[in-house]
Amino acid sequence: MTDPDTTKDELAGTEQPFVQHLMELRDRLVYSLIGLVVCMVALAIWPSPSGLIDLIAHPIRAHMPPGAKLIAVGVFSPFFVPLKVLMMAGVLLALPWLMYQAWAFVAPGLYGHEKRLAIPLIFFGSFLAYAGIGFVQFFVLDKMFAFIQAVTPESVSATPDIASYVEAILGLYLAFGVAFQVPIVVVLLARMKIVTLQQLKDFRGYFIVLSFVVAAVLTPPDVISQLALAVPMCLLYEAGIWAAKLFNKHTQAPADESEPAKP
Repeated sequence: MTDPDTTKDELAGTEQPFVQHLMELRDRLVYSLIGLVVCMVALAIWPSPSGLIDLIAHPIRAHMPPGAKLIAVGVFSPFFVPLKVLMMAGVLLALPWLMYQAWAFVAPGLYGHEKRLAIPLIFFGSFLAYAGIGFVQFFVLDKMFAFIQAVTPESVSATPDIASYVEAILGLYLAFGVAFQVPIVVVLLARMKIVTLQQLKDFRGYFIVLSFVVAAVLTPPDVISQLALAVPMCLLYEAGIWAAKLFNKHTQAPADESEPAKP
């Protein structure tokens, strides 16, 4: 039988004083800021703030009359709106780096099997966020503006303000980027043993209803965008259950990491 006195905790001796934690947090924040600035500078060079505005404005301009453009009502909108878009694009481009810095800060307090779980989650979390935003840009906006244009009276000229348009679009980007994290949330809930896989399967019907309620709250009041958010959430929930089963199988804690061996 194993002597409990000889069982070593993997984290033994890794405790750090509070001041050292603050210094580590400062370093990670500095690294995150440097990465964000580098991404913003790169985007400012190419495709440039104007290029980013043209990119996100393409879905609505495709359904406007030929030669029509978005308008800038505010005096400083032509300057501040591209800057806002540049900052948001920089955050998105730097997202994996930012998530890695957050992981690196907490990594010393994680067991080996928990560290093996973190890196795949960072990768897939970033991928799902990009997938959600790309889904908005290349599918949802096109269908949504086509619907809006179809129901707009002929006596009305739809020329939105660039500031309000960007605010609405960024809201959709955020909503879909967060909603597409459903598999990550499901994996974490199962891996932390807050719920079991069977409970997740039993909750499937309730989640379908919940996804449609969330979609109705987060999206504009049109059926297309609501379905475009609710249906992928339901599919991603199923993918999350499958991924949770896979992660639980390959990231189980060894007996000597989870608890001291019993004599």
